[in-house]
Amino acid sequence: MASELIINVTFSEVRMAFLENGVPVEFFIERKNDKNMVGNIYKGKVVRIVPGMDAAFVDVGLEKSAFLYVGDILLDRAMYEEYEDADLVPPVEVNERIEGVLEEGQEIIVQVSREPIGQKGTRVTSKITLPGRLLVLMPSTQHIGVSRRIEQEEERKRLASVLKEMCPRGFGLIARTASEGKIEEELASDLSFLQRIWESIQNKAKHVRAPAILHQDLGMILRVIRDLHSHNLKRIVVDDESVFLKIKEFLKEYLPEEGCEAVCFNEKDPVFEAFGIEIDIAKLTQKKIWLKSGGYIVFDYTEALTVIDVNTGRYLGRKDLEDTILRTNLEAVKEIAYQIRLRNIGGIIVVDFIDMERKESREMVFQTLVDALKKDRIKTFAYPISEIGLVQITRKRTRHNIVDMLTEMCPNCDGASYIKSRYTVCYEVLRELLSFCRKEGGKKVNLYLAPEVASFIYEEEKSSIEHIENTYETKINIIANPALSINRFHIEKTH
Repeated sequence: MASELIINVTFSEVRMAFLENGVPVEFFIERKNDKNMVGNIYKGKVVRIVPGMDAAFVDVGLEKSAFLYVGDILLDRAMYEEYEDADLVPPVEVNERIEGVLEEGQEIIVQVSREPIGQKGTRVTSKITLPGRLLVLMPSTQHIGVSRRIEQEEERKRLASVLKEMCPRGFGLIARTASEGKIEEELASDLSFLQRIWESIQNKAKHVRAPAILHQDLGMILRVIRDLHSHNLKRIVVDDESVFLKIKEFLKEYLPEEGCEAVCFNEKDPVFEAFGIEIDIAKLTQKKIWLKSGGYIVFDYTEALTVIDVNTGRYLGRKDLEDTILRTNLEAVKEIAYQIRLRNIGGIIVVDFIDMERKESREMVFQTLVDALKKDRIKTFAYPISEIGLVQITRKRTRHNIVDMLTEMCPNCDGASYIKSRYTVCYEVLRELLSFCRKEGGKKVNLYLAPEVASFIYEEEKSSIEHIENTYETKINIIANPALSINRFHIEKTH
């Protein structure tokens, strides 16, 4: 199944859609003020020990101190200076209380494992992992692993055997999905590359004082390409020439034999509209998703979990009530698995299916859900369906929920609902303005906006407006209209 990655670059925002068989299955967004930090490695200083939480707060140079849980601490050999022969001391995973393990003022090398989400700050770990093209190197963790997505048992055993032979003492290795079928020389080359990165990190750590960044992971675009290339990624389409050139260079150096084509999109229609992606993005902020049968599912988000409710809606069925309920639940399963992946919903997810009386019906719905979730790249686990139709799903949090990034709490209902955020509307306006000027031309353009959006563009994106004016030799008049809601705007050409 060939896949495509469509990239839209608009001034201070980058949007990416991963398509399988022409259907968007994952969506990524990054704005100038929220660069992803996951994977970055820092030399930090412990500023506070919290015994009641078995955790510590570590200053890594960010606005807020990062959170380090005791279970995420790995004591390396350097911490055991009292031993004469340090090579005899194995790395130790900490399974005890935080007191005695760390102390305030202590310096420690940590890696960001989760970016700030909602009220939760940056989370770090001292269990470092360095992902490469084929392998993942784990300094101070003696472990050999093979990706679960490599299904043939013979190939799994072959890779494990090769990794055991080549793995340096005191390190661990994981074979990524892309390593399937690769010869030993290719694996060794990737390992050598990762070892050089780790040596560079260690050397830098010796000569800088905490807090300091030691290693920065690839930017979002190249990182997503790296992580998706093992999912049969065959074509990358991007609408920005400078980004296109960076991608071509990255593919040449990093993925030379993968057969992935990069294309620079320069048509008049916006790239996401040309591929029909904007329609799917518009649905991301909807709480209710209708099913083809007439049933529907409803999403409710809280800070602790996400609740998904399944309803029969207008679907009446052709046989008995149990048949109607079963068919609705089965159709909902596929949409739920799809939406969880597309919206990047993480943490605890509770699905309230319509109650089913027959045990075989519940088993069928649960197994269909398990099979549908296997398509997800992110680690996801579903617990068996209960007697009252509830299923609990846990999905690893890797980045922001897309809905959170696109919306903000409604100021008129005390947060009971969500509306598009000023950021989201601002970039929609800029994309529409670019497309309008490219197609329509004209010396003067009037742009009517809600006052809060007009003010935001003046303060944050004035340079983007000036760029459009200079590129298309036009004058853009921004007009605040109190009658417009935050997500409404209008563009017209004047004479």
